[in-house]
Amino acid sequence: MESYTPYSALIGGAFIGLAAVVLLWCNGRIAGISGIVSGLLQPAKGDSGWRICFILGLLIGAACYLWLTPPAFEPRTGFSNIKLIVAGLLVGIGTSLGSGCTSGHGVCGVSRLSIRSIIATVTFLGTGMLTVYFLTKF
Repeated sequence: MESYTPYSALIGGAFIGLAAVVLLWCNGRIAGISGIVSGLLQPAKGDSGWRICFILGLLIGAACYLWLTPPAFEPRTGFSNIKLIVAGLLVGIGTSLGSGCTSGHGVCGVSRLSIRSIIATVTFLGTGMLTVYFLTKF
């Protein structure tokens, strides 16, 4: 976290918010990544194009950032493949149980003052904090 600056976080957050607003205004859709991806796995007729473009935009944006700032992403060590697989599965289960992910609830839902999204986001954050605490203590 040596390269963290509040300015880069503010700019990144503003771009995420802008993307969520543009998707909602132009397409009437919530920018929840788990919902967008699950819609690709069970596509409705005529509903895949915007989803593919959104996911490609995420991948291309990440690739551009990596290309422009290669030292920003250094591989983490100390995590077994089993832990990573279990963590990924738990995230998938959590997004299914919570009817959405942090982008859908945390960015879009909280900004719309959705009580369900506020509760979900507090639950995500609290569970994440507890998980980090227990994984680093034991």
